[in-house]
Amino acid sequence: MADVARRAGVSTATVSHVLNNTRAVSADTRAAVMSAVEETAYTPNTVARSLATNRTTTIGLVLSAISNPYFGELLSSAESAAAAAGYTLLLVDPHEDPAYERTVVARLHHHRVDGVVLAPSADPTEALDYLARHEVPTVLLDRLVPDGRAATLDQVGSENHDATATLTRHLVEHGHRRIALVAGLSGLTTTEERRRGFAHALDDAHVPRDPALEVSGESATDPARAAMAKLLALPEPPTAVVVGNNSMTIGVVAALREAGARVPDDVAVVAFDDFAWADLFSPRLTVMAQPFERIAAEAVRLLLRRRARPEASPEVLRLPPSFVVRESCGCTG
Repeated sequence: MADVARRAGVSTATVSHVLNNTRAVSADTRAAVMSAVEETAYTPNTVARSLATNRTTTIGLVLSAISNPYFGELLSSAESAAAAAGYTLLLVDPHEDPAYERTVVARLHHHRVDGVVLAPSADPTEALDYLARHEVPTVLLDRLVPDGRAATLDQVGSENHDATATLTRHLVEHGHRRIALVAGLSGLTTTEERRRGFAHALDDAHVPRDPALEVSGESATDPARAAMAKLLALPEPPTAVVVGNNSMTIGVVAALREAGARVPDDVAVVAFDDFAWADLFSPRLTVMAQPFERIAAEAVRLLLRRRARPEASPEVLRLPPSFVVRESCGCTG
């Protein structure tokens, strides 16, 4: 920095203000400093800066199943929101493993991230305990934790219960009574909330619930494919199916095609999560589209607010998805 200052004919304090945008300087001074930076190939020492400021301008994002199209969209939106605030994301995938989840949040803490955005596993107790013990600013993303383990944490995700009930009710209104659910990984709060919404809609419509029609697709494509094949092999197979996320939707549609079942003539399909190529399915998919851009932006906002105001009361935001009716449910386009 001293070399830059000498070459530009300014003080080191002025170089710091230019590089960090912490004080207004004239256009000529800024140009001289940036020219000197280029000529000297100066690179700021971010480690030294973080020790001096107690900030690294990095956010740890802990996200499993990043191959899921929804989480890919969420990641992209979170990166954009963080960049707009001057932050960089450090991404880790705990692979839905609670023990490894605790390991990766500790690693992020050791890298001095300014905070963590966590999509928790089915049992995030150890990870949450670690973050609380070390007073790491934390926001829970997508999978909200309603019990005391997260009472002091900010959280943001979609509303799941009523949204899934709406999908199920739509199938009932089309005359279906043998309605199946291909649910996500057991223990995830999103899975349990969507299960309850499905059951609530059937009970409200006085449609008998058959346990054989509620299966797990484990939040992934191949298990969902196998689960749908199992449903189709029942003595009385379903005439409609609600799918718990878009990775599982791919597996469900594949199983239906392999069995020669027509959508929606033989089996109507509705799903949680929209994705860019849902319009390319034939027929086009009826879905509940989550507001991933707003979810990601709110997660970053909540984290920066928590860092600035550690004493603030926690916020829990449940954002409503949008019901997108296409043709896979039996509606005409």
